Amino acid sequence: MNKKVAFCTLGCKVNHYETEAMAELFQKQGYTVADFGSPADVYVINTCTVTNMSDRKSRQMIRRARKQNPDAFIAVAGCYAQTAPDQVQAIEGVNLVIGTNQRKHIVELVERTPKTAHVSAVKNIMDAHEFEQLDINGYSGQTRAYIKIQEGCNQFCAYCIIPYARGPIRSRPMEDVLAETEKLVGNGFTEVVYVGIHVASYGLDKGTPLLCALLDRANRIDGLRRIRLSSIEPMTLDQAFIDQIKHCGKLCHHFHLSLQSGCDETLRRMNRHYTTAAYKAIVDGLRENYPDVAVTTDIMVGFPGETEAEFQQTLDFVEQMQFADAHIFQYSPRKGTPAAKMEQLPPQVKEARSKAVLACTGRSHQKFMASFIGKTAEVLFEQPHGDGLFEGKTGNYLTVRAPGTGLSGVYKTVLLEKIEDGAICGTIRE
Repeated sequence: MNKKVAFCTLGCKVNHYETEAMAELFQKQGYTVADFGSPADVYVINTCTVTNMSDRKSRQMIRRARKQNPDAFIAVAGCYAQTAPDQVQAIEGVNLVIGTNQRKHIVELVERTPKTAHVSAVKNIMDAHEFEQLDINGYSGQTRAYIKIQEGCNQFCAYCIIPYARGPIRSRPMEDVLAETEKLVGNGFTEVVYVGIHVASYGLDKGTPLLCALLDRANRIDGLRRIRLSSIEPMTLDQAFIDQIKHCGKLCHHFHLSLQSGCDETLRRMNRHYTTAAYKAIVDGLRENYPDVAVTTDIMVGFPGETEAEFQQTLDFVEQMQFADAHIFQYSPRKGTPAAKMEQLPPQVKEARSKAVLACTGRSHQKFMASFIGKTAEVLFEQPHGDGLFEGKTGNYLTVRAPGTGLSGVYKTVLLEKIEDGAICGTIRE
């Protein structure tokens, strides 16, 4: 009888890519992939450690797996496993801890590790200097495919644990990226998202930035209609970069540029390598070259030492920037980072500031959506939404719903008519 393996993925799109790759490795060895909520012989929890809540959620999922089948083999991968292998190994029921650089060997490690063992295969990630090749052929139930092009980060922002979890930057060979892109297009995907821990650094470990060159070559792949970039460092997108990518007609006009703070003094303490003026210049350049562009961002509130005046500067800057959308985070101290040793702010202050920024970005999100009412846009439909509606995304990542059935993976031109329940509702024109 075939063995069953089930996966739980926490955190970013890179983790989701890596889970898909691990699932395919198990399938090649005869395993059947089961839903995480059902009985399985092997459970793999791909963890996140970006916040304390991520750690807690990772532990909960490990314990949930053991509860579902006390006799199952439990393997734990990902960032929390990498940064706290002893903690993870100590959780009852965990058989194998592999961190962030042993994924390609996971089936072999699982099969040679006794169920009675508690093994850590975690290695010092700072010693990793080559990209770990993990390939995928597709994503079940999705219309867009994620392709990992880069690993690691050398930024060492004061609050961030990720460089310690992912190690130094390592770039995937361009020919491998393009080959996987072509393979996924051949398997029916017309939209790809290039993801990484620090996408903007692609190629820098080899001595030269290669992101523009990759986009240029991907843009020529027949059958590919959309290329997206995951979160990218803002200072990458200077005018020289924009000039190089303007001819890439398949590149989606959606850029996620992490701001973190709208106060220069706070940015300095965060060890972010730009000013608000430089950030604004980048956004202005994007909006000048792409009139329909969606600029989205991440904003952290309650960073150690953030005064009321500094927070007000952030709030004023966020209001000025009018982001299409934003993720708001309350600062969470991560052991081992410089910020964890700084003077912390009370939880109630973080909560109040989070609500204030959420209100501000909520208004700008509504305003951005409203600016497209009465216009038409090409939508790649993804999934049914209920009540006879189908939901999809525009190139600039607006969520659109329209009446229809069986539209998954289909492009349609839609007249955008009204805002309803956080999305734009419209009528298919063609």
